Amino acid sequence: MAKIRLAVLFGGRACEHDVSIVSALQCMDAVNAEDYDVIPVYIARDGAWYTGAPLRKLETLRNFDPAKPGITRVYPDVTAGSGALLTIEKKKGLFGGGDELTVAERIDVAMPVLHGMNGEDGTVQGLLELMNVPYTSAGLVGSSVGMDKIAMKQLFRGCGFPIIDYVWLTRDEWEQDAVSVVKRVEENLRYPVYVKPANLGSSIGITRAKDAKALGESIEVALSYDRRVIVEMGIENPVEVNCSVLGFDKDVTPSVCEMPTRWDEFLTFDEKYLHGGKNGGGKTGGSKSAAGGMETLGRKIPAPIGEEKTEEIQKLAVDIFRALDCKGVARIDFMLDGEKVYVTEINTIPGSLSFYLWEPMGLPYAKLIDKMVELALRAHAEKNRSVFAFDSNLLNQCALGQKGGKLQR
Repeated sequence: MAKIRLAVLFGGRACEHDVSIVSALQCMDAVNAEDYDVIPVYIARDGAWYTGAPLRKLETLRNFDPAKPGITRVYPDVTAGSGALLTIEKKKGLFGGGDELTVAERIDVAMPVLHGMNGEDGTVQGLLELMNVPYTSAGLVGSSVGMDKIAMKQLFRGCGFPIIDYVWLTRDEWEQDAVSVVKRVEENLRYPVYVKPANLGSSIGITRAKDAKALGESIEVALSYDRRVIVEMGIENPVEVNCSVLGFDKDVTPSVCEMPTRWDEFLTFDEKYLHGGKNGGGKTGGSKSAAGGMETLGRKIPAPIGEEKTEEIQKLAVDIFRALDCKGVARIDFMLDGEKVYVTEINTIPGSLSFYLWEPMGLPYAKLIDKMVELALRAHAEKNRSVFAFDSNLLNQCALGQKGGKLQR
């Protein structure tokens, strides 16, 4: 039986570029080499795509040089079903002859391990839809809504899911009348508040404000990353609980819940990914990733919140996953305020693909990847059952170029 050609997409034009690299290296190391040919597809900071065996090494990516032997610039072929990554080769010989477009790789399934904008937000998913290639992440709706914290909150509220009170604003509103924006926040929320760019993760650009002066400074920081900002009301004694979900359509399963044991005000980017050592601990020369760094912070798995509260969160997680029509693996983050549960966000491509929440359930990382590929193929087959063409006589009835003419129907 032929191996599945699995393209792992990582890097990207996002602030979380480096986090994506770390997650992808760990993912590629976990893949069962007997069943898959892993094709690393690195998206550089300028958006150029590359492939080649050296891209599976952390050192290559620390000091990326596209001219390094073994690295090939590629271009995705959007012809439906092609699955080709094309490259431009210069013809050799006495007379040259110009450039030639050739196939560098063909892929059966794509696994986006991209965090943040231009990868987790539906843009790459849209490209993969045009290519008609199966892919392991959430689709267009889940990806785009899951990336935009404002749209996400509005959908959660519309579905009746419990959310923390918030206010949102735009860069233009702030620049036109900052005083009114601060007044609106103070009329609707109480301090402290958390100020976040609408479309970023990994705690980038997030700050905590205890008064009007700090609020203004926090909004300035957030607006430097995004033109839209969300301000959320803080909880007095917050307890964070996270739950992963795996599946597609009705076949959906929640993981065990986790509770990070360190939650001062919130975890900064460095605390999430760099805490506990230069490489964050782990394999692949330090590419154990977000999970490695987070593990050194400490997390309780399963979360010590009791069976009833665990089941409540797991049910909410499944309902949210299905409401956004997700597939593959996602992680939904919650906040406890005493007995009250709030959903804070969904991560449609979580760091390390949340493998550490599935291992306690008897699903090692390699098997989790198997399941994600199986779901991608199933979702792709289901999509292709739909009708995408409709035969009509419309073009034969059109009389172009006739002034004042009408289309008869």
